[in-house]
Amino acid sequence: METKKHKVLIVDDEADILEFLSFALIKDGFDVQTVSSGTKAISLAKEYKPDLIILDVMMPGIDGIETCTELRKINELKNTMIVFLTARNEDYSQIAGFDAGADDYVAKPIKPKVLSMRIKALLRRKPNSSDELSAENILVRNDIVIDKNRYIVVVNENEITLSKKEFELLYFLASKPNKVFSREEIYSAVWEDGVIVGERTIDVHIRKLRDKLKIDNIKTYKGVGYKYEE
Repeated sequence: METKKHKVLIVDDEADILEFLSFALIKDGFDVQTVSSGTKAISLAKEYKPDLIILDVMMPGIDGIETCTELRKINELKNTMIVFLTARNEDYSQIAGFDAGADDYVAKPIKPKVLSMRIKALLRRKPNSSDELSAENILVRNDIVIDKNRYIVVVNENEITLSKKEFELLYFLASKPNKVFSREEIYSAVWEDGVIVGERTIDVHIRKLRDKLKIDNIKTYKGVGYKYEE
């Protein structure tokens, strides 16, 4: 039996963004419609009934915030996820967006694979989702996606192969960004109780993670432990 495709509506006044995103998402198995204004989005959404809407914040006429507010008034779209697309990082725009009913934010420039995984994670949060995999096991940290359901890590569009312990260590640190974990906490969470490991084991795994991921987010606190810095 053919799996039903999730429907995504992309709203942006830039034609190249619409083409770029629609091509990437169609290639990844989504049913996609695009429009270039908030007014058209409201009209089409009533008919199309998308599972998720990608909505640009800065648009002429009705902007993304106003469009989101109007979409949230439509009863048939009460379970539709709305993701804001923005080049702006001001706190006030994000607060206004969430107040209007947004579920998430994605900053430009967009990485298609990261966006796709983020969309799939959001869709698993929908009521009555048929996907058995839990969105709670997917972490999105800027351009990094850590999917514990499939033991997949994607960094800047590139899928990185990690060992089981390397993955579990990364997931544990990234699950609470900016928190410093002691060595004892890391051993207890990542290595099974009763398993004896050398005192340099964590250091070796951290070094391998940094080499493979090519990121500088994992910080060392000498004499204390490690944290994933966002």
